Amino acid sequence: MYLGLCERVASYCDIWSKRTLVSEVGPFSDSSKISSISQLGVSDLSSKRRNHSCLIISRKEGVCFCHRAVTPVGDEIPASPDAVEEGVKVSLATRYHQDLSSLPKPLSSAKLFYSFSDGAKVRVAYQGIPGAYSEDAAVKAYPNCEPVPCGDYEDVFKAVELWLVDKAVLPIEDSVGGSIHRNYDLLLRHRLHIVGEVQMIVNHCLLGLPGVKKNELKLVASHPLALNHCDITLNKLGVKRISAIDSASAAQMVASKGVREMGAIASARAGKIYGLGVLEEGLQDDSNNVTRCLILAREPIIPGTERSHKTSIVFSLEEGPGVLFKALAVFAMRDINLLKIESRPLIKRPLRIVDDCNSGSAIYFDYLFYIDFEASMAEPRAQYALGNLQEFSRFIRVLGCYPIDLIP
Repeated sequence: MYLGLCERVASYCDIWSKRTLVSEVGPFSDSSKISSISQLGVSDLSSKRRNHSCLIISRKEGVCFCHRAVTPVGDEIPASPDAVEEGVKVSLATRYHQDLSSLPKPLSSAKLFYSFSDGAKVRVAYQGIPGAYSEDAAVKAYPNCEPVPCGDYEDVFKAVELWLVDKAVLPIEDSVGGSIHRNYDLLLRHRLHIVGEVQMIVNHCLLGLPGVKKNELKLVASHPLALNHCDITLNKLGVKRISAIDSASAAQMVASKGVREMGAIASARAGKIYGLGVLEEGLQDDSNNVTRCLILAREPIIPGTERSHKTSIVFSLEEGPGVLFKALAVFAMRDINLLKIESRPLIKRPLRIVDDCNSGSAIYFDYLFYIDFEASMAEPRAQYALGNLQEFSRFIRVLGCYPIDLIP
């Protein structure tokens, strides 16, 4: 996966060696701390303990060194292929759509050895089947791409790692349901880099068989999150809800079963693919429903300063009072705007017991913190901030530095 490693290391070091870093006044101006993070735009940070499995690149006296730490942190141990559940398999009918069998089949962990033919198009993996909202996000990011469906989020990561596709697009949060924690955990477990983001306005449509009226429906299927987005409308309809693996699978289910009393919540594009009619558009309770997706790749991009950039990091902290305050202060004191903070339990150290002679023992959770901040790693202030954060962190990793998607 890391082809041409030495050449890239030499190139990155040459790029950063040409940058002039203005020393700060105060305890953060130690040049030895600055040199250890000068490559952050293209690689991960190591903490003082270097206890995580990642590529560590440093430069000293004009020479680049690289090595790989061997002890994993948190949830970095890749899951076995057996841990990925098979998607729901629905038999396809040809009653309403004659060429469903021609649609691409989702990749699963058991079929990741499949090799696609080479072509000029960028191949982009997404979770779901044709017609999924993630496919819409992939097409928005790369209009001329070849979307490649995958059965599970884990399969999306593996497809990129095994060079079956060039990029991946997967949702990370939405304005109604919040963060998708599963994908945060997978970001740490796998070694892909965030190279971009896509913000999509979600327009849920009520789909049914051709000729069916909305008041005829008694069952509505969709992904649980989509069902929650349309809670008020579904209560008014008085229909029974059926959970599906994703919204496009729900549309496929309606088309294959051919039951007039059954509908689906999915995109208008999914309705067109599976030969369903749109009974109502804008079914969501909140009209400003936006889903944010990440674009992942095997290699990071070299950040610039010509447009607004976002940097995503994950770190864990040393024990002690006020350490989270100190961690956030390194950004505030340099006028760096924090866009998001998310905490996840540290899998390898879920609990910490502190003895107290007065009241027995107290149990605390240890956490990983995911932060998005508005700055490019090409900016010295971002490099200084992470150098300062490294002083009281057990572990730091830069997940990616990428342009901000300003237009939903």
